[in-house]
Amino acid sequence: MGFLALLPAGLAALGMYGVISHIVAQRTREIGLRRALGATDAQVTGEVVREGMRDATLGAAGGLALGWIITGRLTALLFQVSPGDPVTLATAAGLFLGVALLACWIPARRATRADPV
Repeated sequence: MGFLALLPAGLAALGMYGVISHIVAQRTREIGLRRALGATDAQVTGEVVREGMRDATLGAAGGLALGWIITGRLTALLFQVSPGDPVTLATAAGLFLGVALLACWIPARRATRADPV
């Protein structure tokens, strides 16, 4: 059961990384121009991570709301967990946001290594 839980989590992490990496690749010229005009590595990394985490936070908030609604309907399938258990939902959201942070940070760091020319 744990494997079946980790498989979609891994696929979601891979998907987030792919999307953020693609967005950063599309913005390579813009990032190079910003760096040529004096933007520091921290500024470039911060901007990419901030934009990615904004979307991830909105997704986590929507997921928490839907999760809370759905668990009320699946009470018969829940064992040793109450419907809408805040610890479980917060742990899942925290894990998702941690993976999203890593998925944003790796392409952002790679973007700072690009030659501004």
